[in-house]
Amino acid sequence: MFVAIRPRGRPEGLWALPKGNIDPGERPEETAVREVEEETGGRGRAVEKLGDVRYVYTQSWGEARGERVFKIVSFYLVRYAGGRVGEISDAMRREVDEARWFPLAEASDVLAYGGEREMAEKARAVLADEAL
Repeated sequence: MFVAIRPRGRPEGLWALPKGNIDPGERPEETAVREVEEETGGRGRAVEKLGDVRYVYTQSWGEARGERVFKIVSFYLVRYAGGRVGEISDAMRREVDEARWFPLAEASDVLAYGGEREMAEKARAVLADEAL
């Protein structure tokens, strides 16, 4: 199973993986764990880095409107350790409309973004190796 979020204002059926910016003094794996908890309500621990997704977009808001942004997002396998997935704090409702569990085998059909589908497949491979 894995948890996906429907980002605020996105259409029904658009699911993505939790992610966010690294806070000052925070390690990337700490960010992954924090963002999972903030955006889904579930707590976990980082197991290992799955990889990076790189992309470019054009800023559509604020003073930097129109600038091209080159972004690298690092993804970690985070093992569930408790909490109530789907119970999103009022503060996070500005970013997330919904969080839900899905079978990992359905990630290719559920996740909206190709890079995130690739990370889910890497997670499946890691978990399959653990089972051996």
